[in-house]
This record gives sequence, structure tokens and C-alpha cells, in this order.
Amino acid sequence: MSDTSTEVAARYLAAGGNRHPAAADWAPGLLAFGAGNNIALWNPQDTHHNGISALLAGHTDAVNAVKLCNLDGQMLILSGSADKTVRIWKPTKDKDLQYEQLQCLAEHQGSVNTISILPDCNLFATGAADSTVKIWTLTETGAKLVQSISLQPRYLPLTTALIFLTGGAVALAVAGTASYIQLYVRSEPGANFVLQATLTGHEGWIRSLDFVEHGEDILLASASQDKYIRLWRLRRATSTTTPTNGLGSQENAAVMKKSLSNTARQVGNTDARYAVTFEALLIGHEDWIYTARWAPPADSRVSPTLLSASADNSVAIWTADEASGVWLCNARLGEISAQKGSTTATGSTGGFWIGLWQPDGSSVVSLGRTGSWRRWTFDSTKDTWDQQLGISGHTQEVQSLAWAPDGSYLLTTGSDQTTRLFAAWKRDGATSWHEFARPQIHGYDLNCIDSISNNQFISGADEKLLRVFNKPKAIDSLLSKLSGTEPTVEGLADAANIPVLGLSNKAIASPAVDQLDNDGIGENADATSTAVQSPLNTDQPTLEDHLARHTLWPEHEKLYGHGYEISAVAASHDGTLVATACKASSLDHAVIRLYDTKEWREVKPALTAHSLTVARLAFSVDDRHLLSVGRDRQWAVFRRKDTSSTVFELLTSNPKAHTRMILDCAWAPASDPPVFATAGRDKCVKIWTLTDGKAECVLTITLPATVTAVAFSSLLRDDGMRLAAGTEDGSIHLIAVKIDGGASFDSRPIATALCPSGSISCLQWRPARLDGTDTEEIAVASNDHSVRILAVTK
Repeated sequence: MSDTSTEVAARYLAAGGNRHPAAADWAPGLLAFGAGNNIALWNPQDTHHNGISALLAGHTDAVNAVKLCNLDGQMLILSGSADKTVRIWKPTKDKDLQYEQLQCLAEHQGSVNTISILPDCNLFATGAADSTVKIWTLTETGAKLVQSISLQPRYLPLTTALIFLTGGAVALAVAGTASYIQLYVRSEPGANFVLQATLTGHEGWIRSLDFVEHGEDILLASASQDKYIRLWRLRRATSTTTPTNGLGSQENAAVMKKSLSNTARQVGNTDARYAVTFEALLIGHEDWIYTARWAPPADSRVSPTLLSASADNSVAIWTADEASGVWLCNARLGEISAQKGSTTATGSTGGFWIGLWQPDGSSVVSLGRTGSWRRWTFDSTKDTWDQQLGISGHTQEVQSLAWAPDGSYLLTTGSDQTTRLFAAWKRDGATSWHEFARPQIHGYDLNCIDSISNNQFISGADEKLLRVFNKPKAIDSLLSKLSGTEPTVEGLADAANIPVLGLSNKAIASPAVDQLDNDGIGENADATSTAVQSPLNTDQPTLEDHLARHTLWPEHEKLYGHGYEISAVAASHDGTLVATACKASSLDHAVIRLYDTKEWREVKPALTAHSLTVARLAFSVDDRHLLSVGRDRQWAVFRRKDTSSTVFELLTSNPKAHTRMILDCAWAPASDPPVFATAGRDKCVKIWTLTDGKAECVLTITLPATVTAVAFSSLLRDDGMRLAAGTEDGSIHLIAVKIDGGASFDSRPIATALCPSGSISCLQWRPARLDGTDTEEIAVASNDHSVRILAVTK
């Protein structure tokens, strides 16, 4: 398999955003945000809705801060991470990578939480958990440290902001795990920043600061965990205008009783002095406020507009009334958390962590607790903000994935306690992948998943039992409409919900459309036990609001029997049997349990062979054999007693198959004799043939790192069978395996830019062949929080 014969391209990338107020920035044509240890690149204005275009790997811990900087026409990315480093990225000509690391700055001794930029003089500031703010100059070749500020009294900086003052001075605002804001000023180029003023008034940590010019004055917005936004005015001392103290509304007086003192602080240099006064208190949010961002100024004389994002599930847009000067909230986007229950189980998003303006101010995006981006665009004709398609993804390690048997959709599950359904949206000759449903929102980390049929799947979690789910009509019709799948004629429930304080999705009937209120909830119904089909009757993939509320799958069955966390599950290809295993440190618990899918009863006796946790289970293509591998370094093959029986018995096993624990296994396409692969911590993939009840190792393939996942393509090719192997360092290898006429293999790695940065937890080839072409697709789940679909063309 040579480089010239096989091409690999990214078909789809999904990763949830990091819940950190500074972890994203938006420049024309590019929104960059932290996604686990990676930096995701997305263009929200892309009319083809292709989603994330690249994931930049380099950081070794979560990315907390991202800023974009246009340096001499070249867009650079600056990123700060919990790994204590700041990294600078520059563009490349590689369409898969797009950006490469230019420099790594390791001067901080703590997690980097904030970055602010003053692009016109190529200056930027970084703040970290070592209680320092460092000032850097930026050039095309990299950054240079020019000053380190130790914050006194000591606190952790969570946000910074930079702006020019008249006379060549630069102001730096710093705030964080204290209730005050410190203003530092650099009086002239080359000088150091000096603390000149401290602004008090907030009663909680301050999470966001942002400057904007307003005529000759400057406004500073500060957002705090005390649920308020404060505006501060930096007014030229030469101005004849009297400072104002807009309070936002009459009823704010009681809240502001102790804030009425408005003593001006002086900042600036000898050429230009500024009086800093308290301008307004914005009241309206009911929970912590994470970000406050000024809209890109169209005209500095016009009153600016402020965007705020809060943990109360809302994004607010604030403007000052032209007549009175009072600041008002003229638009509120998102959800009203007090309505209809506000728990994760009923679809509450858990707040918005980031709010960003489009560079031209015509739309806004916000990141929620579920890692998904929402987008709203302003419609000037209707004077409304309309929600548009966003992107979504897992926010923790993706543990497992499974294709529907017909390849129509992909199910993924992971440590963020959600199961997600991804499918292709086909329209007008274009195809893009999106999250169509969130079938399971759970209270435990989810470890494994498999499809039983096109309308049913099973998942296992840390709760020691397995749950079986059925597809609802709403999702079936949506997939049929947008993905072109065959609709199911009958036998499906309308929809599902989770009762408050429950973990089981209940099947429910949809109320008639004329019985729905504006929120899509039945007028007289209990909101916590009602979901509807109507919001999914759309011409585009599901919006995040509906994903969290209306796309659950009803639970069909629970399977009991295991004593510890579920570690593996596999469904037979004909959908009649399910094999399961749990974490184990003894023979008693290291058993494999079989359940028939007709009555959902356990097939006794349980299968025994292993002494430690069974890591993976797999049925052969003809369902005659069941293969198991475990941490006890052995594999075992069980055979069905006869073609009509559900009882399996041990055929053969190998207690010393690998020198370290075995982590995955896979059956090859139908062949005689049967062929299977095992992979383990000893960095080996071994190919075995099963003849007359005995297995023989015919190939040992050594890879550079621990092999954590293997998968055979279902298509037989001229050069033999195609095997994909994923490793602990995130690399993926395509291996052509030949058994006939002497065993041989040919291996090549997939380009690093297309591979995850974390350990690969699961690989699965898509069952269906695409349009009769020579292209296959493989889904990749990784501990770097990403789900990838790669197109492999030969």
C-alpha cells in the first residue's frame, strides 16, 4: 500500500468547545476555539456548513485562551493552556493542517488563563495562575518577553484588556479572582506598565474585561460572578463634559447604594490624563456572567453595543437609550432558565460560557455547557435575531462509537455522559455532516455502544447495567428527509423525555401541533414529561436547543447482571444476541453475559475464560463465533452450539497471546478459514487464522506505540484485506493484509494532521459502500474529545 495508491481526507470533524470564557476568538473567515488540548478552526459564515476544518495539536493540556492577531496581513493564532505555555501559530499551505506552530513560550509557571492583544503595536499580554501578567512584543519570527508584572495583592488573573490612550500611552486592565480591577499604564513605547488605579465595586470574581472607544472617551466593561456588569468611563481630563453616572434603571438604586461614590481616578501620562469614573450598572442576568464583549465599532460617535453571556442560559445585548442615556437590554437570546424546569435532564444547557461578535457585528455566537456553538444572525427587516446552524461535539473523552448496520448514521458515546448521533445532510448536490440527535443524556460516564438494528442500540456505563434504546418517529422522519434513508413504516414511539430526577428516557406521544405553546410544549402538560415532534420538522439539521430537548430516544430495556462498571458490549450482526462484560479483577466478575434481544433474558450460563477485565467483544461476520480479549493478555473464541442455538461454548483460547494486555480485536470479512486480529500494549497487531478449532498466528505487525484500536474493512480488495490500527499516541495506520499464498502485510501511517492528538479509543469502518465508488469511510473516536470521519480512497 504505497502513498500514491491511497488518499485519505477528512470528511468530518466534531469536537466540543472548552468551557472557559477566554477560549475563543473570531476574525473575518475564522473562529478559533479551544477543544480539549486542541485548537479547532471553524468558519461560521461557511454557506456549505462544513463545520470544523482542522484541529491543531500541540498543547498537552486544556486550551484556556485563544486570540487571533492580524500581523502584516497574516492571521496568527495565540493560544494559552493549562500546560503553562503560550503557543503562536502561523498559516501553512497544507489544507489539512492550515496552521503550524511558530513558537512555544514557557515563561509562565501556572495555567495560562487569558490573552489580550493590541495589534497596531504588536503587543500582547498573558495572565496565568502564577499570579503574573507578562507583556510581549510580537513579530513575524515570534514573541519576545518585555515585562513581567507580579500582581499585588496576590490573585489569579482571569481576564485582561489592552487599549491605546492619547499621547502614545497604553492602558492594561487586569482582573480575576478578586473583586477589583487594576489599571496599568505604559506612558510611552519602551516603558514599563505601572499600576495607576484600582476600580472597586464588584462583589465577586471578575471573568471578563473589554475596552471600546466612544468619541474621545473610552468605555471599559467588566463582567462578574456577582451577576452584574459594570461600565467604567475613561474621560479625557481636558473634556468639559461633566461625568455621568447612569444607573441603568430606577430600581437599581438599592443595589447600588454602596456604589454611589464616584470618585474619579486619574490615569494616563503627562500629555494626556484620563479620569476614570463609574458609568453604569447593568442588571438583568440571574447567574454568573462569563463574558462581556463590545460590538465592533461601526462609528465611534454612536453609542456602542455590548454582548454578555451568562450561566443563566441567556445571551443579552445591551445599548444605551439615546434620549436618557440609560443602558437597556434590547435583546435576550438563549433560554429562560426559570421556565419548565432547568435541569440537565430536561435539556437545560447549563449556561453560556462565551459570547462573540462576528467581525462586522451582524451575528453573534455563544458556547454552551454541552460544548455546542449556537449562532444568531440579525434580520434588519424583521428586527429580530434568528438562530442559525451551529456546530457541536463531545466535551470529554469519546469512548466508543458504532455505525448503524446500514451505515446511515454514526453513534458516539463518551465521558461527557452523552450519546450523540451524527449523519449526513444531503441537499442540492452538497453533503455535510451534523449532529442530528442526542439519544442519551445520562448521569454516568458512558463506556461502550453498539447498534442492534437500524432502529435500536445498546450502551453501557459506569452504572453497572446496560440500556437499550429505540429510535423515535421524529428522528426517523428527520433522517429520512435530510439524509435520504428509508423511513420505518411502523412500530416507533413518537418521542421521548427524561422525568425530573430520573435516568430513564420514557416513550411519549406528541401532542397535536395546535396544542403547543410558543416553546413547543403542551399548554396543560407537565413540561418535564412532555416532548414534541414538531420542532424537528425542519429543512435543516437539528439546532442545539432541540438537540438537548427533543431528540432523546425512548428506553426499551435495561439489562442487569454485572457487578461492576460495563467495559464492553457487542451485538450480533443479525441483531438477535448481545454480549456484555464489566470491569473485573477476579474470575467471578470477568465473565461474558449473553442476552437474547427478543425477550431480553440472559442466556445461561455466562461464558468464562478471562481472569481480568474483558476489553473488547466481537461477533464474527456469520455470528457463529464470539471473540473476546482482555487485560489478562489472552483472547478467547466461543462457538455457537448449532445454527439455531443462542448458547455458546468455549472453542479455544490463548493465555499468552500477547506479552502485555490486549486492548482490541476485530474479525476480518467473511473468509475460509476465519481470520481475526488482536492488538495490545506490547505495540503489536497479530493476525490469526482459525482452523479446526485451533488458532494460529500468521502475522505479527509491530507499530511504534501501544495499539488501542483495530478494525477490518468489510470490503475485500485485490491487495487483500484492509486493516486500520489506532495507537495510544493518536496515530492511525492503514495495513494491507494478505493471507493467501503466504501471509504478508504492507503498512503506512495516515498523515499526522488528520489524526487525533490523544489515544484512539475506537475505530469503525462505515458498513455501506459510497455511491459505488472506491471510497470508504472510517470513524475515529479519541481521548482528545474528537470524533473524525476520514475518507479513504484507493
